[in-house]
Amino acid sequence: MKYSKLQNGSDIRGVAMENNAGEAVNLTEDAVVSLAKAFVKWLSEKKGRNLRIAIGRDSRLTGPQITEWAINGLTAAGADCTDFDMASTPCMFMSTVLGDEPYDGAIMITASHLPSQRNGMKFFTNEGGLEKADIAKLVELAEEAGAELVNGVVSAAKNAFIETYAAHLCELIKKSVNAADYEHPLKGLKVVVDAGNGAGGFFEKLVLKKLGADTTGSQFLDPDGSFPNHIPNPEDKKAAESIVAATLAAKADLGIIFDTDVDRAGAVLSDGTELTRNALIAMMSAILLKEHPGCTIVTDSVTSTGLADFIKAHGGVHRRFKRGYKNVINEAIRLNAEGIDAELAMETSGHGALKENYFLDDGAFLMVKLLIELGRGVDLKAMVADLKEPAESREFRLNVLSENVAAVQDKALSVLEEAVKSAEGLSLAPDNFEGIRVNADKAHGDGWFLLRKSLHDPLMPLNVESDSEGGCLVMAKWLRGVLGTVEGLDMAPLDAFVK
Repeated sequence: MKYSKLQNGSDIRGVAMENNAGEAVNLTEDAVVSLAKAFVKWLSEKKGRNLRIAIGRDSRLTGPQITEWAINGLTAAGADCTDFDMASTPCMFMSTVLGDEPYDGAIMITASHLPSQRNGMKFFTNEGGLEKADIAKLVELAEEAGAELVNGVVSAAKNAFIETYAAHLCELIKKSVNAADYEHPLKGLKVVVDAGNGAGGFFEKLVLKKLGADTTGSQFLDPDGSFPNHIPNPEDKKAAESIVAATLAAKADLGIIFDTDVDRAGAVLSDGTELTRNALIAMMSAILLKEHPGCTIVTDSVTSTGLADFIKAHGGVHRRFKRGYKNVINEAIRLNAEGIDAELAMETSGHGALKENYFLDDGAFLMVKLLIELGRGVDLKAMVADLKEPAESREFRLNVLSENVAAVQDKALSVLEEAVKSAEGLSLAPDNFEGIRVNADKAHGDGWFLLRKSLHDPLMPLNVESDSEGGCLVMAKWLRGVLGTVEGLDMAPLDAFVK
């Protein structure tokens, strides 16, 4: 098998166990061992030999076995390996920068929010997560080396580093709130956590309870890789409904929901208002613009016009960049290198990275920032009261029905751009970095739409938002007429909506 099939952008992801979906297992022992060995070889070229590498996993059922395989590969390649057991993705990165003797590298065994039969590997150094090109190099090295399976007893030291990471988060809250009861700055607050049976349960025990919060009503904290209650994904409808219900039932001041490996999070206010997508970015922007007036906020390409207005009204600069959390993070890093103070890089999926936290996308750290405000007595809802959300929002995923995917995608973008230039009430959005984004006046949809190429799949996502009821239909009908002329682009999603 070509290991390149396991590359998913800047991660490794594959099918790790037999399943009812008919997917063949491809994240095999030889693949994991080879990739672990490749990481050691790649890292040794940067840092020399005598490497110390940490490894952790989320709650997936295949996690322990894949961890064992990876440890075999790491140790066989000459690295000293430490097993963190259950951990979060941000925790693994922090192991390369925290403590008296940080690790040279780290591996997280996770497939984020994907179904339980899948699993994967994320790789870190103290410079952050590996980039897409780095993963491609690992794949190349792994394929050159071959499997060379290692048989024998797994040899790795044990370290519950999640406790060190949690203590770090606690100290941040203590110092920032600076309450009269320094050790318990969250005393008097009620906060519920929904970990979705992933790796996020530690936050309730090692952070919230330690700091004095009442966590009664928290749910699904125990790790269970079969995910019996709901998918651990803040964007999932069932998961969102679950944390809203739990927050209201507990009469909590805040509800928190994590994805499987805790690099994403969502929140719910005391009245059931969800803080996800635009609202969570607005909340984080408001906090950071208080701390760093005039700073730049980098988001992905599908954020709403209302969010852009909100950031501007709060004195910030909005940089709407490309879809993909690594794209957003790397753009913020680039801006800072140019001398532009970009404090937040955040995608609507819930991936959020702060300059003060190594530009690490860390769901727990996002929640720490909210808890600090709560601990100070701030009304969170008032902070985003002036955020205007769209009246309607739709996403259509238009499949490319041709082997020449790029040609169809390029044709669709070209046809759309030309049609907009001659259309009444439509205009190309300025400072757009991905696909074709178009603003529509009140008579022609009262909103915007964006057509772009998918990052990974042979399709074109089409996002449509309107500030008026029925506006999405107006824009969708016009788009159906224009894009329907592009041979090889599936119009079924649009047809189902406009009919």
